[in-house]
This record gives sequence, structure tokens and C-alpha cells, in this order.
Amino acid sequence: MTIFSRMFELNIRPNEFTFGVVIHSSVVLNDPNLGKQFHVVSMKIGLNSNVYVGSALLDLYVKLSSIEEALVVFVDTHEPNVVSYTTLLCGYLKEQRFDEAMEIFRIIPERNVVSWNAMISGYSKKGCNEEAVNLFIEMLRRGFIPDQSTFPSLLSAAANMAALGKGKSFHACAVKYLGEVGVFVGNSLVSFYAKCGSLEDCLRVFDRLPERNVVTWNALICAHAQNGRGDVAIELFKRMEYMGIKPNSVTLLGLLLACSHVGLVDEAYSYFEQARTQDANLLKSEHYACMVDLLSRSGRFQQAEKFIHDLPFDPGIGFWKVLLGGCQIHSNTKLGEYAAEKVLALEPRDVSSYVMLSNAHSAAGRWQSVSFVRNEMREKGLKAVPGCSWVESKCKIHVFVTGDKRHANKPEIYELLGYFLEHAMKSQETDFLREF
Repeated sequence: MTIFSRMFELNIRPNEFTFGVVIHSSVVLNDPNLGKQFHVVSMKIGLNSNVYVGSALLDLYVKLSSIEEALVVFVDTHEPNVVSYTTLLCGYLKEQRFDEAMEIFRIIPERNVVSWNAMISGYSKKGCNEEAVNLFIEMLRRGFIPDQSTFPSLLSAAANMAALGKGKSFHACAVKYLGEVGVFVGNSLVSFYAKCGSLEDCLRVFDRLPERNVVTWNALICAHAQNGRGDVAIELFKRMEYMGIKPNSVTLLGLLLACSHVGLVDEAYSYFEQARTQDANLLKSEHYACMVDLLSRSGRFQQAEKFIHDLPFDPGIGFWKVLLGGCQIHSNTKLGEYAAEKVLALEPRDVSSYVMLSNAHSAAGRWQSVSFVRNEMREKGLKAVPGCSWVESKCKIHVFVTGDKRHANKPEIYELLGYFLEHAMKSQETDFLREF
């Protein structure tokens, strides 16, 4: 800024490259007011319509989440280029305005791999997984070569659909187009196979990576924790420490999840207390919530309730829902009602809390209470969100929603389902007769 001011003192007129540098510096310094001042100066000099200056200003306003100001800059820019379009596109995606983002994407005169990656990433983050996959396929058909930034979002979309076959084909694409899979894509592959429950593939990718960082180790630890292999997750953590990799908050969360899934309450307490005494900065709200979940799952409700009351911050809705979930497992209706009251006080229309409370009453055989909860839901116009699942068959993903009868193969599906149910009932009758 000092040098920029000195230019005016010496009557040296800044050009578009000068503004590109100083506007970028305001972004780096996280000084939006400074960036806006440069914008005003560029307007006075008449350089704001320059594509180089416009792109820098677009980047500034997008990072400030000022999408309307970014749009004004875009309109003022003379002959915007692919960078201008892509920056505005990213701005719309950042604000989750996907229709506008797609509109910009469709009119980009010359798309590049960055714009394709931005759209794939945007749809993946939104949960539009099939759309993200279809965009990737279209990208290949149009002759664009994916780079290492393409695959993490793509693999995330495949993982969200539990589409193991598609994910493996994306893995093959990564090898084809990237050659050696580096740590960036490798971490995504480890996470993908973990979410699909394929621990063998997960380990195979991990072992073949030429380089591993804390993210790689975290992905592997969390993979085993989420798939019920808590003992292996703990061993991996010890191996990670032996290799000299410093754990972070995600590592600790993976450890606590591992202990939670295999019921190692005391071990979890040990890791939690160790983090609290050695590096309290590691502890986030998620770690405290995980401890409440662990205690609730194991039926230690007094400790769980005390843990919540002793929190160094106000417990949010998530903590009470975790406690309510434990009450559902162990049919602790009294504490469950208390937890549900806390949840509904914070979010009166939280459907999942009503459902969990109803299930807790149901497990305890308190049918009158079940009826009361369901009647209350009906009176408030609350409906449970229907379950949804994906089934991959012959490289095609089929989406099923509870009660949905719109599938093209509905007659065959229901006929086969009826056969399975009939067979299951006959098997139960046979087992019953064998007991006598």
C-alpha cells in the first residue's frame, strides 16, 4: 500500500497489472476495506473494466461472499475470460445458488478443467451425487482431461451413494490420467473405500501410497473405527505415533469413535484426559459429544448426564440428541423424555427426536406413550423423513425411498420381495416346529 501511494506522489499511473497485485494483496491480508478502496481507485482511473483487474476484483468479492458485488464487477468487465466466468461460478457455488452456477457454467465460452471441477465439487457438496457423476462423464466425453482436483469430489459423490463399482472405475481413471496416485487423491481413495466398507481396498491403497501424511492416517483410523474394527484402529494409532506422525483433532475423534464402537469406555476416557492435559486445543465440541455418545451407548447414563452438565460450554442440540439415542438403545424412557424436552426446547419441530423417543417407548413396551408421541407429531404436522438407499447393480445405481413405488421395475421387485418374505416366514415356522 505504501509503494502504491508513492506511485501517485511521483505521478506514475498504475496499470492493470498493478491493480491485480494490490487487490490480491488485500485478499491475502484479509482486508476487505483495502480491497474496496482499490476498486474505487480503479474506477476513477477507468481500469475497472479491464479483464485482469476485473478478475482480481471478482476473486476479492467472492472470497468476501459478496456475490451481488461480484456480479456487478462481472457485468462491468469488458470481454470476461474463462477465469472471470469460473470465479463467478465458484461464488454462486459457495453461496449454494446452484441454478445460477449452472447457468454461468453453460454459457462459459471456453470451459477448462477448473470450471468442470468447480461444478463437480459443488454438486457433490450439495449431495447431488448422481449429477456430479454425470458431469464427470460429460467432462470426459467433451475431451477434458481430469486432474488431481477432480477426483476427491468425484470419489466423495460415489461414497455417498455407496457405489463401490463406480468408485473403482474412478480409481482406474485416476491411475490412467494421473499416473502415480499421490497423497491428495490417495487420501480420498482411502476414505472412499472406507465409507463403502471395503477395508481390504482401503489398506491396499494405503500401503501403495508413496507418501502418507496425518490425513492419510486419520482416514485409515476412522475407516476401521466406523466399520467396527476399533481394536485395529487403536493399533494403527500406535503405529502412526511410532512413525513420528503427530496426531491432530481428527485423529483423536477417530480414536474415540473406535472406542465407542467396541465399548472401550475406560480407554476412551484415557485418550480424552490425555488430550485435555497435554494439548487442550485438540478438543472440539465433537470430542465431547463423542464421549457423551460413548457413555450413553454403554448405559452409563449418570456419567453421561454429569458430563453434559460439566461441559465448558453450553451443550447444543446435538448433545441431547446423542443422549436420547443412548436412551433409545437401552429403553431409558425417563431420561429419554428429559433429553427430548431439551432437544424440542431448542428445536420444537425436530422430527428425529420424536421418532427416537417413540422408539424408546416402543422398546420398553409403553404403547400408550408411543401413541401419545405419534399423536403429538400428527397434531404438529410433523412427518418422519423417509429413508433412502442406493443399490448398485451392473454399474447402474438404483435409488429407493421408503414407500416409493415409482421404480421402473416395481412389479418384479415387489414379486421378489413377496417371495423372500414368504420364504422367511416358512423358515421361522420350520424352526419353531423343530423346537418341539
